[in-house]
Amino acid sequence: MLKRVERLRAARARHGMWPVFAGLLIRRKFDRKSVVLWAGGRPMPRIENRGRLETSSCALWSGVRLEVGHGARLTIGKGTYLNRDTVVVCHESVEIGANCKISYQVVIMDTDEHLVPGTDRMTAPVRIEDAVWLGARVIVLKGVTIGKGAIVGAGSIVTRDIPPGAIAVGQPARVSRFY
Repeated sequence: MLKRVERLRAARARHGMWPVFAGLLIRRKFDRKSVVLWAGGRPMPRIENRGRLETSSCALWSGVRLEVGHGARLTIGKGTYLNRDTVVVCHESVEIGANCKISYQVVIMDTDEHLVPGTDRMTAPVRIEDAVWLGARVIVLKGVTIGKGAIVGAGSIVTRDIPPGAIAVGQPARVSRFY
């Protein structure tokens, strides 16, 4: 209990009172949580948790939508923020590492979200490792791993794995160089 109070005080000192207080309104929808900040005003983040939603400490901006299906697991690492209108759809497993910077209107999905006649729903886990930057309007599709420290340029569509330390751009995203 004392550690939680200390974390809340530290977050209040860093971000101000409003994001911490507003985060208390939405953190009850998380299964495992520490500090959840809600920054950026209205509309408030929309969370549909029918599986398992976990975080160590994260910031959600206005319009963020997190959808976790039955039996699915979504984890968001410490220090990660999801900017305005970001959507994460999880029907199996989505892992977002620590200190990731996810820009506005990013879509992350581990599913095709619809059924093709004669087949089952197609899902594959998505893994975004620590310190990844996703630019505005990036789309991350099922079965992808984005390596530690990778940067994905704005408007890219990630259809295959991105190695650690790579800069990837395009549709589909291709590694343009390493830093």
